[in-house]
Amino acid sequence: MCRNIHTLFNYEPPASEAEVRDASLQYVRKISGDTSPSQANEAVFLQAVDEVAQATQRLLTGLVMSAAPKDREVEAERRRAHAAKRFAAA
Repeated sequence: MCRNIHTLFNYEPPASEAEVRDASLQYVRKISGDTSPSQANEAVFLQAVDEVAQATQRLLTGLVMSAAPKDREVEAERRRAHAAKRFAAA
């Protein structure tokens, strides 16, 4: 899985449309191997991003979780602490 795509489900507040779109863009970039498509491929590239974003939103809306939603700030701090520990050792 692409390292830049983060879990979007079960957070409070829920993932925004921008977060879903950003994850979709990263996914399409990874699959296509192209970060910036040529003019010839731009339309199909952007269509794929839109379709992946729609499918992702349907998935997030349809999933059910019995656990309490995670707090975005707490999780972000946990990731920062993990990164600091990981890169301090290098």
